[in-house]
Amino acid sequence: MTALKNDRFLRALLKQPVDVTPVWMMRQAGRYLPEYRASRSKAGDFMSLCMNPELACEVTLQPLDRYPLDAAILFSDILTVPDAMGLGLYFETGEGPRFKKTVSSMADIEALPIPDPEQDLGYVMNAVRTIRRELNGRVPLIGFSGSPWTLATYMVEGGSSKDFRKSKAMLYENPQAMHALLGKLAQSVTSYLNGQILAGAQAVQIFDSWGGSLSAAAYQEFSLAYMQKIVDGLIREHDGRRVPVILFTKGGGLWLESMADSGAEALGLDWTCDIGSARARVGSKVALQGNMDPSVLFAKPEAIRAEVGRILASFGHGNGHVFNLGHGITPEVDPAHAGAFIESVHELSARYHG
Repeated sequence: MTALKNDRFLRALLKQPVDVTPVWMMRQAGRYLPEYRASRSKAGDFMSLCMNPELACEVTLQPLDRYPLDAAILFSDILTVPDAMGLGLYFETGEGPRFKKTVSSMADIEALPIPDPEQDLGYVMNAVRTIRRELNGRVPLIGFSGSPWTLATYMVEGGSSKDFRKSKAMLYENPQAMHALLGKLAQSVTSYLNGQILAGAQAVQIFDSWGGSLSAAAYQEFSLAYMQKIVDGLIREHDGRRVPVILFTKGGGLWLESMADSGAEALGLDWTCDIGSARARVGSKVALQGNMDPSVLFAKPEAIRAEVGRILASFGHGNGHVFNLGHGITPEVDPAHAGAFIESVHELSARYHG
């Protein structure tokens, strides 16, 4: 494989020295970029874009052609796994993702297959291979998946939910069924991420978008325990390098210590968590990724720069920080503001290294 020209991101995840703090953005390939909107209209719809390896590669590389980012992230969706389990993913305009079939009983769960990454999700593996080839060592490629709990909520609810009424009812009323579903999902996600690693992903992130909706006890039992199973089952060395794992639970700031014990190399933080306090709590056990409020990007470039400076000062000197937003960049952001953000991270962080 081609040698990496910029491995700052991987070095930071392993808490190794870097010249400046690396930066990437969740949803960096997305609707805030006019070139993304052009590619999507060429594809016809969102799922056609995901399922076309050449177009998925095109949109993955678009932000890198515009900004000096330190990592690329595979363009895909967390719901590819439940779709490959036969639930029939589709997108309603203004409604977000929906499933034709839902999961509501032990019989439904027992009928779910474990998808084969190359057979059932081959379009994702082909996208990873295409992106790695086209990146040609510019920056590392991040693969990803949703967490078992997050995927389960969509499968039980049939789509997005504000209160997770059906999922939580199953969790409390029929924990045996919920554990069976989460066990299947942990197995599926492990093989899916391992497939991405073998295809060329150089780090992976588990997105636990809805773990923060759980009580402390339920989070440990129904979310973190299954992410732990995935971490334990992942390929951790490939192509002669360590493959770091990032766990990101939105709203998970209360549970950082137990997340840090999972064996993941890094924890993603949302913006509700002070990064300096998080660093004091987890010590040198893990690297930290985050964690600017995405809404800061609606402010003027001087205000963006000031907030970047504040977060860098809060983390302080030393290694183990990957700068990111605390959640995905929003579609209405001015691309020039994203550029000012990335430039500020590189410029202001040099003094904290070396």
